[in-house]
Amino acid sequence: MNKIFDVPLYAFDRSPDQDAVTPVRHKVILIGAGPVGLAAAIDLAQQGVEVVVLDENDKVSFGSRAICFSQRTLDIANRLGCGQPLLDKGVRWDRGKVFFDNRQVYDFNLQPDEGVANPAFINLQQYYLEQVLVERVQALQAEGAPIEIRGRNKVGAIGTHDDHVRLEVETPEGPYTVEADWLIACDGANSSARKMLGIDFEGRIFEDNFLIADVIMEADFPSERWFWFDPPFNRGQSALLHKQPDNVWRIDLQLGWDIDKEREKRPENVIPRLKAMLGEDVEFQLEWVSIYTFQCRRMEDFRRGRVLFAGDSAHQVSPFGARGANSGLQDIDNLGWKLKLVIDGKAPDSLLDSYNVERVQGADENIQCSSRSTDFITPKSQMSRLLRDAVLDLSEHYEFARPLVNSGRLSEPCTYDGSSLNSADALNGPTQTRPGSVCPDAPMGDAFLLPMLAGKYTLLTIDADAPDMLVEDGIEVTRLALSVKDDPSMALKNRYLGKADGAVYLIRPDQYVAARRDSYEENAFRQAIRRASGKE
Repeated sequence: MNKIFDVPLYAFDRSPDQDAVTPVRHKVILIGAGPVGLAAAIDLAQQGVEVVVLDENDKVSFGSRAICFSQRTLDIANRLGCGQPLLDKGVRWDRGKVFFDNRQVYDFNLQPDEGVANPAFINLQQYYLEQVLVERVQALQAEGAPIEIRGRNKVGAIGTHDDHVRLEVETPEGPYTVEADWLIACDGANSSARKMLGIDFEGRIFEDNFLIADVIMEADFPSERWFWFDPPFNRGQSALLHKQPDNVWRIDLQLGWDIDKEREKRPENVIPRLKAMLGEDVEFQLEWVSIYTFQCRRMEDFRRGRVLFAGDSAHQVSPFGARGANSGLQDIDNLGWKLKLVIDGKAPDSLLDSYNVERVQGADENIQCSSRSTDFITPKSQMSRLLRDAVLDLSEHYEFARPLVNSGRLSEPCTYDGSSLNSADALNGPTQTRPGSVCPDAPMGDAFLLPMLAGKYTLLTIDADAPDMLVEDGIEVTRLALSVKDDPSMALKNRYLGKADGAVYLIRPDQYVAARRDSYEENAFRQAIRRASGKE
């Protein structure tokens, strides 16, 4: 068993807040030291915002849990200062294969484009991700950043007020009260914060059960995503295989509806299923076993006054498609810079409403994709199964059928079409970089474009003129001047110019396009800055 599960990374240490005569007020308190909570805390601390993380645990999560982290998540991790350790440890993969019965029907490549810094996905156990994030927190603390993690601090009650939030916290040395200007709840699918505020989820719960088994073994399977429909070793059901670091392999086996979950998790029942899949002669060791059901649900709103919800506390999707943790990291990527502007008085409180609107859109997109995957993987009628199997048969020989196969549409960043922060598109450029889209990467000599756009408003000019600095109502925008001559691969031209000779882009701090034109027009861009900071 991997001993990382047993090591306290942020052990309980009595806080001066516990001895204060009156409750201490902090700028931001975060509940939950999982990947989303830790990433949110790092994001705020890097911007100089004081943040305290409260967690009832004091170590990484048990079991691999989330393992597939997308290119967008890696881009965000780079901005948070911890992308390289994830790449160093993770298993990179771009390709997948789909099987029906005992035959491969097709394969796919998720990274057809060259000229990007990060792979389409890495596989990495969640406990390693959490360890890397905690180490990043500790590095920031050593640099004097205003960030703190309090282990074994369980929030027992939440009181909301117009100008602050009040929390009752339980510790091994007794309870105490603390206050925050803002509270961010990142405490998972069974969020106690959500329950304390009397908020429920809306959506669907699917009846099918799936077995997760993390298996340690030496195997020559490639670093690819393999998905089976109706395989010989799990007739009438599905299966999934992924490689993780340390010779750990993730296996998901569909079990069906009416099962005894505790019985199915026993080694004497799990091992025969795995032998049927892997072969009787394959030696392996079980590291972790769990059973889950699909849930595709979300809160109605991710903001309640001064309480903001992110990650699984706000929304849940089925694990096929890697949309859970990845969408949670996109939540905090959207939230951090907006909350900083509001705290600094450079944007109205209403800017945080755009967090709710944009990330609800992202959650709905994920839920729709996840629900469709679930319906394809687990057909609810004989007619649905016949149709699905016909599509799988056709996909072996005909390319047109392959997009109809849905073994879990893999996570992609949401495009915020219609966001109130977008300006009207004024460039006849590529669709993929229209306002509301996340910026695609491009090679810049020995470096890449995205790190040059991180964490600040940027005026990106490509073969166009503009001021080096623009300040509008307290918002500073710095220019990044590029030319297609900087990129012999033509990725910059193809992704940002298209048929245009030049372009000027306004990029948000989260690397999303807010506005674009074929040339710099001062009044238009000043208005776009106001709009992109919630002032229009």
